[in-house]
Amino acid sequence: MLKYVIKRFIISALTILVLCTVVFFAIKAIPGDPFSGPEYTEEMRAQLQALYGFDKPVTEQYIAYMGNLLRGDLGISVYYRGKPVADIISAAFPQSLDLGLRALFTATIVGVGLGILAALNRKKPLDYLSIVVAIIGISIPSFVVASLLQYTLAIVFPVFPVARYTTFRHTILPTIALSLPTIAKFSRLMRTSMLEVADSDFVKTARSKGLRKHQVIFSHQVRNSLLPLLAVMGPTTASLLMGSFVVESIFAVPGLGNYFVESINTQDYSLIMGLTIFYGLFLVTVNFAIDILYGVVDPRIRLGGKANG
Repeated sequence: MLKYVIKRFIISALTILVLCTVVFFAIKAIPGDPFSGPEYTEEMRAQLQALYGFDKPVTEQYIAYMGNLLRGDLGISVYYRGKPVADIISAAFPQSLDLGLRALFTATIVGVGLGILAALNRKKPLDYLSIVVAIIGISIPSFVVASLLQYTLAIVFPVFPVARYTTFRHTILPTIALSLPTIAKFSRLMRTSMLEVADSDFVKTARSKGLRKHQVIFSHQVRNSLLPLLAVMGPTTASLLMGSFVVESIFAVPGLGNYFVESINTQDYSLIMGLTIFYGLFLVTVNFAIDILYGVVDPRIRLGGKANG
């Protein structure tokens, strides 16, 4: 197990290194800079570039940036003058995390539950309902779902607030909009896995022993059907916990989404790199944790030295 953990850790560390390098040079390849607007004179532009280190050779900037990253320094925002990127992320991330946890909980309960019901009621109304939910969740983008929910349930029928993120009622519509694609994914995956497990030898053996139906379902079918779900939990969890840039913008959630959109519009290089690297680091960390959990749950993974996700 230790060998498996070390291997996954090395892969995760290399992934983060490659991510940071690619993000840095990709940002530097973008034409222009944050100080190319008409409001800046050549003298002001030169002073600001020197202040942020943009006047140095790219390789020197890269070495300095990587050194700062090792110390946990994500740089200073260009648009929010003098404000550390780390402070911006630490202030906004709790909002995205709160929305993501709500969406993850909703998607897991509804998606897994719907998948189980669909498999147990194959070719019946509940099964067809799960198919409809999956098609809607996969086919319609989150920003369309968010806009429709906002228009119908906040404007036409003012049941919920239009925007902001202050009370529980404010969280319902963005949670639904963010969780719907994951509900669709989990329900279809759980249904398929349940149907595959239902035809396996150990389930047939359990039935032949005279176990009650609910014992076979929950102790054998559901338990083993959850394993494939763990394979996609890493990126899905990270994506939800980081929130959705579009959903957050539509519902005016003061999370990372608004800052990311704003950083692109203002060419705030430091903030763009900081947010992208933070998201990548978060994703890799969650994937690492899921890989270890998968290895604990299914010993075949760690013994074979492979893991999904």
